[in-house]
Order: sequence, then C-alpha cells, then structure tokens
Amino acid sequence: MKKCRSPDHPHCTLWVMPGDACCASGHAVSGPAATRPAPPPPPPTSFDLISAQRNAGPARNAPARPTGADVFAIAQRPHLHVSGFDPRAAGGRQTIKIELRGMPAGAAPLVTMQLHSALIAQAGSRHAFARTLRGDWRAQYIEFSSRGKEHGQYQIEVELNCKLNCELNCELNCQAEGHAATRWVCTMVILVPRADATLTEIHQTFLSTHKNVRVIADDASIARVNAHTGGGRLDIDVTARNASIAHLNLDAGAGKVDLGFSTIAWDEDLIEIDVPAPPAMHPFPASCACLVNAAPEAGAQRQVRLFALGECVLGRWEQYDPQSDVLLAHYGDDGQDCSGLTRRLSGRHAVIRRGSRGFEIEDVSRYGVLLDGVWPGKNTPVPLRLGMRIELTASIKGIVVLAVTALLPHGVVMHRIGPGEFAECFYFLEPGRHPGFPLPPYPSEPRATAMPLLFHQNGGFWHLDPVSGVETPLGPAVPLERLSQFPRHTRFASAPYPECWIIRSPSSQLHNALTHDMHTA
Repeated sequence: MKKCRSPDHPHCTLWVMPGDACCASGHAVSGPAATRPAPPPPPPTSFDLISAQRNAGPARNAPARPTGADVFAIAQRPHLHVSGFDPRAAGGRQTIKIELRGMPAGAAPLVTMQLHSALIAQAGSRHAFARTLRGDWRAQYIEFSSRGKEHGQYQIEVELNCKLNCELNCELNCQAEGHAATRWVCTMVILVPRADATLTEIHQTFLSTHKNVRVIADDASIARVNAHTGGGRLDIDVTARNASIAHLNLDAGAGKVDLGFSTIAWDEDLIEIDVPAPPAMHPFPASCACLVNAAPEAGAQRQVRLFALGECVLGRWEQYDPQSDVLLAHYGDDGQDCSGLTRRLSGRHAVIRRGSRGFEIEDVSRYGVLLDGVWPGKNTPVPLRLGMRIELTASIKGIVVLAVTALLPHGVVMHRIGPGEFAECFYFLEPGRHPGFPLPPYPSEPRATAMPLLFHQNGGFWHLDPVSGVETPLGPAVPLERLSQFPRHTRFASAPYPECWIIRSPSSQLHNALTHDMHTA
C-alpha cells in the first residue's frame, strides 16, 4: 500500500489500496499500481441467488412451481369429514356426523350416498346430501349399533352419486341429453374396541391408521406446530416446499399432560370412479312376451311364450290374481280344460331359476313333481338335463307334462308332451345375458334346433342371427318374417298370454312378493 502519487495533486496524502487505480479522493494513480489487474468480484450470496432465480422465472424444461390456485385445489379435494365417533360406546348405539366437503362447482344440488356395512341395520342405508343456499352441504347423521358384535375393525363402504350440471328431479332428462354422471367411493374403518380397553389404547389404535394433523407450507411461508407428546402417540403430516420453513415444537414441558378428546374426527378422501356410459335401452322393454303364429304349420306351436325372470314360477292357470308366472292348464281331447284336472295343480307348483349348476327346477307344491318318473323331494333344486321329463303332478299323471328340448348357454327351451304339444312351448331366458357370437355348441333336440335364437338384454328381447350375428330387437312393429328361423304369420305380443285377459291386482302382486320372500327365507 502506497500514498497517492497523482501528478495533478502532489499534495494528496491519502493511501491507495493495492490493486486500485485511484485513491479515496478519486485521483488517478500513475505507475505500476494503475496497471495491475482488478481482483475477481466476490461470490454471490444465497439471498442473491434466490432473488435472481425468482426474477428470471421458471426454466423452460424445469417443472412449474405449484401456485396458490393449485394449493387451493388440493385443499378443496372432495372428501368426507367424519366426526362424533366415540369408541367408548362399544356395545351400544352410536351416531356419527358425516359432512361433504370440497365438491366441484358444477355438482348437482343433490348427492345420494349409499352405505354398506355389517354394523348398519339391514347391512346398508341410503342418504342424500342437499346443498344449502350458502353453498355448503347439509350434514348427515349415521346411526349404527355394535351390540353383540365381535371387537375389531369394521368397514363401511361409501358410494356417492350425482349428476353434473343437472337440476333437481331431472335425472331422466339428463340421461337423455347425455349429461355425465359422477361417482365417488371410499372405505371407512370403524373400531369396535374391547369392553375393558382404556381411552389411551383406543386413541393409539385409531391414530395408527389416521393422520391427526396435516400442515402445508408453500412459497417461502412458515409453518409452526406446537403439540404435546406426553399423552400418547401423535401422527403429524407436515409439508414444506419452495423455500418454506417448518417449525415443530413437540416439547411437552413439565408436568402431566391430560388428553381432552371426547370424540374422534377424521377426513376420508373420495376417489372418483369412471362411470361407463349407460347402454341404449331396448325400444320395447319387456320381461315376459309371446310369439303368436296365426297359421302354424305341421309340428309347430301356436304360442311361443318367452320369460326372462330371475325366478320363474310354474303354477295353475288362473284368470284372476294368479300366483305364478307360467299358467299351465290340462289339455284333453276337446282342447284346454281350465277346470277339472287343472285344479289339481298348485298355485305355486315349481320354480325354475339359474343356479350354480345351471338351470334348476324346484318342487314347491303340495302335489309333487316327477322328474323322469322320480319325485326329487320338496324344496330340493335339481339341475335340468336334455330330454328330462317333468310331470305335474306326482299324484295324478298326465295333467301337464313338459320336456327339456334345448339347454342354451343363457336359457332353456321346453315343449309340452301330450294333447297340448302343438298349443304352446316355453323359453326360459336369463335376463340381461348375451349368449355370445359365434354361439358355442349346446345340446338340443331337432324340434328346438329349428326355432329362432332369442336372448334378453337391456330390458327387452332380441333375435340373434346364428350365421351373420345380426341382433334385432323384437317388438310389435318388427316384421318377424324377415328374420331367420321365424315362420310366416308370426307376430310379437307384449304379454305372455295375449289370448286371455289375465287380471293381476296390486294386492295380489304384494301378496306374491311376500310369499316369495317367505319361501326364499
């Protein structure tokens, strides 16, 4: 370090720092000190680097930082807030409060909720969330009982359904206009503790699967969490990003810490499920119908009766309030006899249904059913076989005799034997099942092979061309003569017995439903 030697200011006595070209007064220094290279600038501080990165903006290939709107969207995720659960009430009736939060802005004002659990009466319940004028949703209260239940954890399956951009009470119009339906699901786990479990053990078991505290700090913010850990286990989820600071104070301090939890509350995230588009409905929906041949040829039947029911009941022919779906009558030499031997048939004589071993028949009558000449026993399902002879009844033979003529992948075909063999035959189809194309081989007799291939789907009956695979919906306005394997002069009737006026009153339908439930139980 030397003094200033500027020729223009000979009386300057200020010192010149090494490497500087002038003194503190700004006098230029001549000589070797002026020709020295300047030292490199000092390295930037961390504050300078962060400030430069913020001012420069995000890089082209770098991922963008989450904005405030993104954080708000995460916080407003659809979820259920469950509160009021008190495990100490084990063995008795409990009530929890469920609140719907974070729903999208375009949700319908009514959201239905279905619950399924072993704790709820009748294994399930149905509720509805209604949106208030403030924009939030009216809470629902769910009651259940753990009386007589084994201690442990029980699941409650939750399913929410709503229509987007749809007004109240217009679900059918929304489906017609193509509005999308939305479905959310989640699974809640309810703890039923032991009768001698302490409150601390209950909370520790519950908190092992649920987060108690969730804190998010973003964009250079500070998150402070103060908690006491002396009362037991505490689960905390803290997220700090983008130059944020998370400050956790878990010091319980001196003395005893008492837990003040009276009930437990938590959030259940809702998972949105992709709802498939509903299939197109059948133009003429029906579960029972009839194909009427006005001029049957030799060996053909006048009526081909179609049934697509989960359980098809065979019984006595009754014009007023019959108890069965298939009305059978005795045919004598003079034709159909609705009285006489027909009265020996029960109102509910036999049931045909699809079981685990294929289509089965079950005797539910007083007079019995003979299968190939053998009585199988009452309430004993027996699988149907090709060529099986079914006689109603066991006490008097020849009243009604049916034969299994075809076992389709999706149904069974039966013909009558005896004087009424040219009067009618029956299709018993599984509702909503397509046989597939090409159709797999199936056992059948020649008289059933010549009949049209039919199936039931989307609420109605269809015809399947066995060669081309073309599917045609059946209805009164469809020309059946143009379809394969249909005889001429055949028309479609929406009732299984169009030649008769069968009267079914609402009271009889309720009685039949109750009788079916009692028989099933």
